[in-house]
Amino acid sequence: MTRRALVVTHRNRLEAVAATGEAVRALERAGFEVVADTDDVDLTGVEIAVVLGGDGTILRAAEVTRGTDIPLLGFNLGHVGFLAESEREDINEAVRRLAQRDYEVEERDTLDVTVLVPGAATPRRGWALNEATVEKADRARMIEVLIEVDGRPLSTFGCDGVVMATATGSTAHAFSAGGPVVWPEVDAMLLVPISAHALFARPLVVGPASVLALEILLRSGSVGVLSCDGRRTMELPVGSRVEVRRSAIPVRLARLSRAPFTDRLVSKFSLPVEGWRGGGPGSGQPVESMQGD
Repeated sequence: MTRRALVVTHRNRLEAVAATGEAVRALERAGFEVVADTDDVDLTGVEIAVVLGGDGTILRAAEVTRGTDIPLLGFNLGHVGFLAESEREDINEAVRRLAQRDYEVEERDTLDVTVLVPGAATPRRGWALNEATVEKADRARMIEVLIEVDGRPLSTFGCDGVVMATATGSTAHAFSAGGPVVWPEVDAMLLVPISAHALFARPLVVGPASVLALEILLRSGSVGVLSCDGRRTMELPVGSRVEVRRSAIPVRLARLSRAPFTDRLVSKFSLPVEGWRGGGPGSGQPVESMQGD
């Protein structure tokens, strides 16, 4: 039976075009039929999605494969690339391991997003891997919101927006807004206000069974805009309500390395770790000898 691999790439970058050619040739040499990312792509029998670009390209691949069991293997051609597993120079070795099925699959939580708009007969629905963000549409005015957790009101305040994120999304928009970094294996959702005018407007971390909700109050000076992963947007008139809960559909990431998330943070953010001795006081083991084992 022919093995099929989907290739998703950043179409507007020369580096991505060159890397895609290299990946396609490596996959074909390894015996894969390569499936191009098109509007009417047939995912039947696809066992892996090879993604070349930054985190935005991986988010697009997650959208294309939504509802399937296809894992994503990302090659970082962007800046930070938190979701990517490998770098451009690793393509041939990574494809060799894919051919041998020498990889693990890590499931990441996603969010179900329900939007209730005044006057609409039925709710609108969306989803996100990183975050659902509600922001003001008018740059000159704040939105006034009410925050609710598990069916109970928590606070009202004016703000530029609110980020509701997964643990995976804690290093994306939520991080930029001042939220905490949450390790991927932690079952949690985050709520992070953006530039809130309130005494109690701190980032919140809630359990996986919780439901986060936000309402744009009638007194709001601006309508809102909902953005799911920065890719799918919807205008929110005053009076709209956004509910966010854990989805039953995860995103599956192919992993070639068991490196701890701590090492990923150090690498992606170029964090200073000079002086770490590894085994505790007196071990005499520098950090350089511990990385890459």
